[in-house]
Amino acid sequence: MTPDRTGRPARRRRYPLSLRRHPVSWEDQRPTWRDARPALIAEALKRAQARPSGNWYVVGATRDVREDRPLARTVAGLEVVVWRDGEGRLVAGPGVCPHLGAPLRDSPVRCGTLMCRWHGLALSGTPFAGWEPLPVHDDGVLVWVRLDEVGGERPLEAPVVPARPALSGAVSAVYVGVGICEPEDVVANRLDPWHGAWFHPYSFVDLTVVTPGEAVTPGEGVAPGEGETEGVETGSDEAEGAETGGGFAVDVSFKIAGRLVVPVRAVFTAPEPRTVVMRIAEGEGRGSVVETHATPLGPDGRGRPRTAVVEAVLASSDRRGFAVARAMAPVLRPLMRAAAGRLWRDDLAYAERRRHLRSTGRFPG
Repeated sequence: MTPDRTGRPARRRRYPLSLRRHPVSWEDQRPTWRDARPALIAEALKRAQARPSGNWYVVGATRDVREDRPLARTVAGLEVVVWRDGEGRLVAGPGVCPHLGAPLRDSPVRCGTLMCRWHGLALSGTPFAGWEPLPVHDDGVLVWVRLDEVGGERPLEAPVVPARPALSGAVSAVYVGVGICEPEDVVANRLDPWHGAWFHPYSFVDLTVVTPGEAVTPGEGVAPGEGETEGVETGSDEAEGAETGGGFAVDVSFKIAGRLVVPVRAVFTAPEPRTVVMRIAEGEGRGSVVETHATPLGPDGRGRPRTAVVEAVLASSDRRGFAVARAMAPVLRPLMRAAAGRLWRDDLAYAERRRHLRSTGRFPG
């Protein structure tokens, strides 16, 4: 529980929603373009790209690995298939049949064996007929595959998976989208939290970025003259968000309807080159995370790079009523995916534009 300005523990708010006392219109909010310095975003991107990934790439959601067919993805031009063997263990390997090159993505899984539809070559997940398995990891929400030939780094035994709330007490959903861009364009987009209330006013209001190194006291974060939120609980947990260094702390309210909002402090960090994590550090849903993973797919028919955005949302709360939300998870997941999809329709359009400007030498950053 965060202390108030007197040092006493702050009283827990009875209800998670707050009412904006002095809302401002979209055009009257404080401009953020001076704060969102291109050099600052570029440096954050550079730090992220310098961190090790161990050659691990996210290929999709754990829930998408079905019993009757493989999960298929093209990563950096390489076809990959993932399925579960006869004992339920996750296996992965090239998506090209070693016999005559048939696409294994179209092949069914029968009793844990992948059966090529072209000539019936059967793969159980062990080396066979020139087919070699790939290292694979299931973190309970996402599936990762290690591609040493693609990454070229020193391999790690397991991917860099961010700290998460316990799955048993969380509601999770995974959104997947594809854009004509490179992973760095997706990561740069997420390392620019200043655009949130301007570009996504349907989801975010009263956003203020607290940059690393600033002294932040509980309750700060709304500039004079901007919308103020009743009951915001912010403060002392920048250290939690700076787990990998160089994170951005953000005071923001998630818009529910009209003047009803949920105020939080969120922290953005990049634990590896293709991942950005937003963690709720203070406020309702503390500990909840949104993980954005960028996976290169390979060029499209015109030679332009394509990148998959795989975003995992893990929402948690210590309120007793959250048990109802967990019970309604099958209903909530499509809604969570739809909300993420709306945001990424906007953000992927910008990531694609960023890539286009970079490729033509016109990107001002």
